Amino acid sequence: MNIGILGAGKIAGVMADTINRMTDVKLYAVGSRSWEKANEFANEFAIDKAYGSYEELVSDDAIDLVYIATPHSHHYEQMKLCIEHGRNVLCEKAFTYNAAQAEEIADLAAKKNVYVAEAIWTRYMPSRQMINEILEIGVIGDVRTMTCNLSYPISNIERLTNPELAGGALLDVGVYGLNFIVMHMGKDISDIESSVIMHETGVDGQESITVKYRDGRMAVTTHSMYGRSDRKGIFYGEKGYMIVQNINNPQWIDVFDCEDRLIRHVDVPKQISGYEYEVMESLDMIRQGQFQSKSMPLSESIYMMKLMDDIRKGWNKK
Repeated sequence: MNIGILGAGKIAGVMADTINRMTDVKLYAVGSRSWEKANEFANEFAIDKAYGSYEELVSDDAIDLVYIATPHSHHYEQMKLCIEHGRNVLCEKAFTYNAAQAEEIADLAAKKNVYVAEAIWTRYMPSRQMINEILEIGVIGDVRTMTCNLSYPISNIERLTNPELAGGALLDVGVYGLNFIVMHMGKDISDIESSVIMHETGVDGQESITVKYRDGRMAVTTHSMYGRSDRKGIFYGEKGYMIVQNINNPQWIDVFDCEDRLIRHVDVPKQISGYEYEVMESLDMIRQGQFQSKSMPLSESIYMMKLMDDIRKGWNKK
């Protein structure tokens, strides 16, 4: 099956290298806003077709799936372009700028019978089920508290600080913390509280978010564009605790008892980059004639966008 990449930046390069190392899939085309950039990208990754506009890319009927690798400020319009041309879509996170845009995309995809999914890779990785299985067997007992964090020194990148590019820590790195919470703690949420420090441009520079559950559980996630965090996810249970190394791309899982003794170490499976899982599932669903992902259905993308909308509304009231 043929994949076309919309965008020719850093993430597009990681995906291109990943696809080239996969089987049963071909990196067929790339589209950029200039032919020169598209051609340079195509030469680097041995791609057959280079298009100097996104319209040309999505007009190619040989493409089975378009991967959108642009800033999330452009996702809405670019997904619409793909869907209106009948192209199946795998779109990078954050899916859209807000829930209203996500709902419109879902409605249009259903009307056109086009596969559309959000490419938030942690939803597709084997580590997701591995973490949940350890929690379910009760090795650390009843878990009532969880913390996680994801921060990088990225405030020098324009798309992070520019309001016109939907900048801010929440949509770029906070989306991972919130998805991690929902994947492993569920959605029976009673309340969300947050504190934020705004960047001088008006976007959120860093925040702490507390998610409260109706059954008394609590999860706290922090995100920042100013410094590097340890990126750990930690589950606190009555019999011990579990540490997930790097919530953005889990590397291993360590389980400790109440005396801080390591009682279990689990490595995640070796992978190409981690992007391969979302590609494999998308192509599998398309082959089956399905129009949504199993791991990240559009209803879930809309739900996550609504959570982030509500958080940002709270900031506006302060």
